[in-house]
Amino acid sequence: MRKILIVEDDNALSMGLCRALKSEEIETIPAETLHSAKEQLAKNEISLVLLDVNLPDGNGFDFLPFVKNTYGIPVIMLTANDLETDIVAGLEAGADDYITKPFSLAVLRARVNTQLRKTVVKSENIKFMDGSYVFDFENMDFTVGGISVELSKTEQKLLRILTANAGITLSREKLVDRIWTDGAEYVDENALSVSIKRLRDKLNAKEYIRTVYGIGYMWVKNNV
Repeated sequence: MRKILIVEDDNALSMGLCRALKSEEIETIPAETLHSAKEQLAKNEISLVLLDVNLPDGNGFDFLPFVKNTYGIPVIMLTANDLETDIVAGLEAGADDYITKPFSLAVLRARVNTQLRKTVVKSENIKFMDGSYVFDFENMDFTVGGISVELSKTEQKLLRILTANAGITLSREKLVDRIWTDGAEYVDENALSVSIKRLRDKLNAKEYIRTVYGIGYMWVKNNV
């Protein structure tokens, strides 16, 4: 479970962002002040911070270096000011991304997912082993019973997400969002089904990659 800290003093907007980003994989934590944000950072393992610039007890630009230097986690700045100088200042101060209000929730989700993927790549195990399956994601070496299998980039992404969440049902929507994440192109609804079938066939993993009807898919731990 990854946690997103939303530092925003507009209560309605903060609650809206919490609802929009919350999922079975993501917990959202609101903070209306920098003081509260510090408390939440201290007691929670935060994966990403959405940080407003203007807050009751200080400026987000001043708080940004503290977050980056102390916790080293991604920070997306939120502001109503779209001046180029402010955007450049935020990015130069260490912000990983910058979004001006008003913004599309779809675009926000895509940008949040982009930053979360970076943390996942750093934190996930790079090698997965389960029975006859050995998947070395760093070296793109995938073997079944000692026999190497070639996987496409999309199939590798799909396999990594499934195995990183072994035993957990992932919804079709979340898988599509994680694999085709730029939000710029239409993704055919059959793309995921086709990718799942190809991955199953290549790995001979029909018993491991389970369809949870009406919901999504799961990598079954130890074939149980």
